[in-house]
Amino acid sequence: MKFARYGEPGQEKPAVVDHAGQLRDLSGVLPDLAGAVLGDLPVVNPDSLPLVMGNPRIGPPVGNVGKLICIGLNYIDHAAELGVDPPKDPVVFLKATSAIIGANDTVVLPRGSTRGDWEVELGIVIGKRAKYVSEENALDHVAGYTIVNDVSERAFQLERSGQWTKGKSCDTFAPVGPWLVTPDEVGDVQTLDLSVDVNGERVQTGNTRLMIFTVAEIVAYLSELMTLEPGDVIATGTPPGVGMGHKPPRSLSPGDEMVLRISGLGEQRSPVAQDR
Repeated sequence: MKFARYGEPGQEKPAVVDHAGQLRDLSGVLPDLAGAVLGDLPVVNPDSLPLVMGNPRIGPPVGNVGKLICIGLNYIDHAAELGVDPPKDPVVFLKATSAIIGANDTVVLPRGSTRGDWEVELGIVIGKRAKYVSEENALDHVAGYTIVNDVSERAFQLERSGQWTKGKSCDTFAPVGPWLVTPDEVGDVQTLDLSVDVNGERVQTGNTRLMIFTVAEIVAYLSELMTLEPGDVIATGTPPGVGMGHKPPRSLSPGDEMVLRISGLGEQRSPVAQDR
């Protein structure tokens, strides 16, 4: 099934997506797509639910995200485009949850931004608490999958001292969604196509089969470092084609539009603006 949340920020309601791509209100079945609910998502007939009228904002498909964990340099061909050796262990960093926005919300470049960049990533949504889980059992803890844009400000990330967090956690730098898609509908999560278009031009493509660390490996590995709780989101790394990998490098500008797609997970369409 495909789940979504709609409404203004902080007032989102849960929904399912029917076979025609329309939203059906789920608030009479559960209060929100958040927390322990994600470990036991309802199986419902979308046609039995009220149709959501109009064209509401699509919010992040998960509410009250506790942790947004990111994996860096996780595609063989992305590491190659940056001229670095593939990591022997997953590169892990955290992105502030305050960066999370809806799939079609505006990405706002912060003051002083000169090197804004895009990163399409497969997002894992944790459904059941995971601590010291094996690779064999790791996928049992996954509620579903979504799209994450790990928007980055490369000057903040690489030219200021300290960790990557500075260039990763700016407000609006984590569009998530539009949907939370259950594993049974996704199928083989290691064969998904990913892409980014900027202003109608294809700039990034990839496939999850080229991930260095698989979804199961990532969940198992992270569960050794920290307890994964229902509603935590993991961004699993990006394929080649990020702006700084182009020759010459490319950056986002106000007025740009990013369109992100992953097979079966829908589409993000994010306009870009500049903070003042």
